[in-house]
Amino acid sequence: MPYRAPLTDIRFILGHVVPLAQIAATERFAEATPDLAEAVLAEAAKLCDTVMAPLRRAGDQTPARLENGVVRSTPGFAEAFRQIAGGGWIGVSAPAEHGGMGLPQVLNMAVHDMMSGACLALELNPLLTQGQVEALEHHASDEIKALYLPKLISGEWSGTMNLTEPQAGSEVGALRTKAEPNGDGTYALSGQKIFISWGDCDMTENVCHLVLARLPGAAAGTRGISLFLVPKFIPDGNGKPGVRNGVNVVSLEHKLGLHGSPTCVMDYDRATGWLVGEEHKGMAAMFTMMNNARLAVGVQGVGVAEAACQAAVDYASDRKQMGAIIEHPDVRRMLATMRAEVFAARAIALACAAATDMATATGEADWQARAAFLTPIAKAYGTDVGCDVASTAMQVHGGMGYIEETGVAQFWRDVRVTAIYEGTNGIQAMDLVGRKLADGGEAAFRLLEEIEAGAEAARAALPDLAGAVWSAAETLREGTEAMLARAMPDRFAGAAPYLRAFARVLGAHCHLRAAVAEGGPGPRTALARVHIERILPYYAACLAEAKEGASGLFALSPEALAS
Repeated sequence: MPYRAPLTDIRFILGHVVPLAQIAATERFAEATPDLAEAVLAEAAKLCDTVMAPLRRAGDQTPARLENGVVRSTPGFAEAFRQIAGGGWIGVSAPAEHGGMGLPQVLNMAVHDMMSGACLALELNPLLTQGQVEALEHHASDEIKALYLPKLISGEWSGTMNLTEPQAGSEVGALRTKAEPNGDGTYALSGQKIFISWGDCDMTENVCHLVLARLPGAAAGTRGISLFLVPKFIPDGNGKPGVRNGVNVVSLEHKLGLHGSPTCVMDYDRATGWLVGEEHKGMAAMFTMMNNARLAVGVQGVGVAEAACQAAVDYASDRKQMGAIIEHPDVRRMLATMRAEVFAARAIALACAAATDMATATGEADWQARAAFLTPIAKAYGTDVGCDVASTAMQVHGGMGYIEETGVAQFWRDVRVTAIYEGTNGIQAMDLVGRKLADGGEAAFRLLEEIEAGAEAARAALPDLAGAVWSAAETLREGTEAMLARAMPDRFAGAAPYLRAFARVLGAHCHLRAAVAEGGPGPRTALARVHIERILPYYAACLAEAKEGASGLFALSPEALAS
């Protein structure tokens, strides 16, 4: 099942649904011309198809391993990583003054879409480094930036983030890792972190950790957390890796999937670290990296969904059961649904990235609010689609989908964690109805106005599809007003279905734009019809569930749930 980078879809979305031209028209991103964008996407596609995709199965079957305290990567990963780094792919959106390309995030996310579909386990490494680059760029001292950013962007060094501890998962404020001043501007960090992706590797000469820890006398909870940069090897006077720091990998987690990506238990034994940002303001600095990662994780879901969809179509085309099974109505239903969901999730993710770029380029509050509002939707919907499409791909394969030799089950095993990490999708939904509706719904209503305006403009060409999208947006407006009128915990109880409803309507809007851009009957319009007529209607059921509040859920006692 060879992977093929989805260049056609990405080009179409950036041309007609989430126009790159608007971003390139700003002074900040004027270099993102159509020719440059095409060159970037084409070269990335070639890397993904020929270098990364052949390693997907290798990562699953020959996992990373811990050997004498050093993580050894899957054979072939190091060579592929050198091509990723050598091609400048870690620095697509990194600052030019430190060796990056300085291109829009929308192009960077398109590249990660392709990389994730090709080999998610390997893609995680440069993705984490990019997040660290962004956090350091915004919060680190000039000295740290000058030393670390060029090394990270070039791929000589790699980066991680260390939040989770055995007793502190989503409740980050419960962490116990401590940092004590050494008296020379550095700090001694002690504690244990778990679930650290790519916490060590043999592909780079240094691994740099962003670590959350608590200073002496700091307040309880998240208000007392600071952020520190802790390298595996302490740089010497020439900026080269020097003496080994007091940080070690205790073990590797035994996981359902993503075997090629080592997930480490890390031990910090008075490891030397440098403060990033202000004391006790570590969460604000770490959120810079986490928000970047949340969008990127949504894109990971889209990328794996694309690969799973391709595998399912290939199998259905070849498998003969009373003719090729792709001609069976139920198989065609599954494949059409998969393809429609992938397009919608991809468009939403790129729309979020584009809003981030416009916020960066213009500094306008409306763009910042739009990017913030779309982030939890892009993350949750993208990863839900990844899980659902991967599962459906197994169903298309029938019994062979449950057999490891076909390789299709790996898509589901690999992507399943994306709905959990960087904030579970339930947390994303609570963020949406909590922080992101704290503006009284202004950002939400602006989006809905845009969807309704787009539907009105499409009525002449596609009256039935446009009418359905307009009606859904208007009903979602009422649902948003109802959500704003609720107090907690009722609002949180309806958060997940509300997010799903918003994603369905946004996805329909993107499909409608694609159909209009096609200008007549064709595959884009046919796919839009699948989404709007068969998938969009679920939004109403989601809103009905969202309206129910919390009382019915808590009417079931823990004892009743256990019986």
